[in-house]
Amino acid sequence: EKIEADAIPEVANKEPMRDLVRLTRMPVAAAEYTVSRTYLDWLVTLPWQKRTDEVIDLPKTKGILDADHSGLERAKDRILEYLAVRKLNPDVKGPILCFAGPPGVGKTSLAKSIAASLGRTFVRVSLGGMRDEAEIRGHRRTYIGALPGQIIQGIRRAESRNPVFILDEIDKLGNDFRGDPASALLEVLDPEQNNSFRDHYLDVPFDLSEVLFITTANVLHPIPPALRDRMEVLEIPGYTEEEKLAIARDHLVQKQIVNHGLTPEQLTITDEAIRAVVHGYTREAGVRNLEREIGALCRKAARWRAEGAEAPLTVTPLVVTEMLGAPTFMDEEMEERTKDPGVAIGLAWTPAGGDVLFIEASRMAGSSTLTITGQLGDVMKESARAALSWFRAHAATYGADPEFFKNAEIHLHVPSGAIPKDGPSAGITIATALASALTRRPVRGDIAMTGEITLSGRVLPVGGIKENVLAARRVAIRENILPRHNEKNVNEDLNEDLRRELTIHYVHSVDEVLLLALTPPASEAKPRPDRKTARRVQAPLQ
Repeated sequence: EKIEADAIPEVANKEPMRDLVRLTRMPVAAAEYTVSRTYLDWLVTLPWQKRTDEVIDLPKTKGILDADHSGLERAKDRILEYLAVRKLNPDVKGPILCFAGPPGVGKTSLAKSIAASLGRTFVRVSLGGMRDEAEIRGHRRTYIGALPGQIIQGIRRAESRNPVFILDEIDKLGNDFRGDPASALLEVLDPEQNNSFRDHYLDVPFDLSEVLFITTANVLHPIPPALRDRMEVLEIPGYTEEEKLAIARDHLVQKQIVNHGLTPEQLTITDEAIRAVVHGYTREAGVRNLEREIGALCRKAARWRAEGAEAPLTVTPLVVTEMLGAPTFMDEEMEERTKDPGVAIGLAWTPAGGDVLFIEASRMAGSSTLTITGQLGDVMKESARAALSWFRAHAATYGADPEFFKNAEIHLHVPSGAIPKDGPSAGITIATALASALTRRPVRGDIAMTGEITLSGRVLPVGGIKENVLAARRVAIRENILPRHNEKNVNEDLNEDLRRELTIHYVHSVDEVLLLALTPPASEAKPRPDRKTARRVQAPLQ
């Protein structure tokens, strides 16, 4: 009766009926009886025809997305575009969206908001550390304790054939002798194939084409190319200081006050206090540590009230310092770090957002040796060699001895030495530090740069532009040197207010970088114009 009532499709109906006939002829005490009975239970409890009626209301969806998340405009626009197409054509195959970004920027919660706005059920499976292919495709029924894979288990939990299904941490998949889960996902995440997904345990096709799959990842490079090709990647970069302030004010503060048994009348956290926490106690792309620090403020206030204090408490920047101690992050004096020749300020992308990188170069007596320290990867070492070769070929242009490397040792160091670093984006910074050390011209302390260098002196584009620019802004650097081909990234990823307060120089060659970054030789030194005058002069270069 259940098999007939569940309306199992004809292509999948033969198998359960065949097993049912076997079951009727099998004694209850037989070892096979429980295996067949469990198998039939799985088949009749799957939602073969059950669907959740979705209500596509674009204004409502936009309202939910805006209420739950500040910023993330590109991701929200793509979601609304998908829903608009689905409203006009309900039979369209769902895309496989991949939200890629640093921890704490709201990738998983964004997927939950999509499910809530559609009225669909929500299923989440974490792929982090998964090494067994059977976790995706299920075990053969011949194994003891066999079960379907996580995909079919999630569909049964949802009790619907069209849930919003999130596959978390797809970049953390592993593989070993038991199989490769990433390869098993190829069929699941391919709209052309997943209408007849065959789990090893069920051994009958199940239609996954109505499921809205959403995956999340911190970085993309560990994902196999074939799997990445099946997904539409939406980059979710870090938040600006203003966006963090809005998120804290609209969501985090109220949540933490309630969680700690307080009321808004008993505890008030000012905007200036939130800015102090963002600036001095958290250096991250997301807001996870910001929420923890706000929770720490609420704990201190809760203890204060539990000890008998009844007066309402207003948290100001001074109170933040008293409660949390001295700031964890202090702004370094950039002018101080770069006052000596041979130190340049670079920008680097990390999985947790952008970071500022100091690159130091020094020349000493030796014999044509290049020493590189700071736990640099192979790509950065190659950038250092390319930068040195370029400067040796153009030394005379900058007033340096073309034979300087014959009787010299060049030492390049990138603090902090305990942190591994790699990537091509430090190429022009290394070239600038070398040129500064060898010409004895200090690098400006109010300018940061990123870009890949070639032997011919060209500056090639790099990724993570928004994260890099925000990292410079956090340490009060408002002037940046970027590759010319990254101009489109600046226009797309940075809002108008952020672009207005920055001075960005787009360059094609290392010569342009050195012209902007190096201070004039002592014989040509002129009084430095103030910042306002400098920005007016540099505006045409943007």
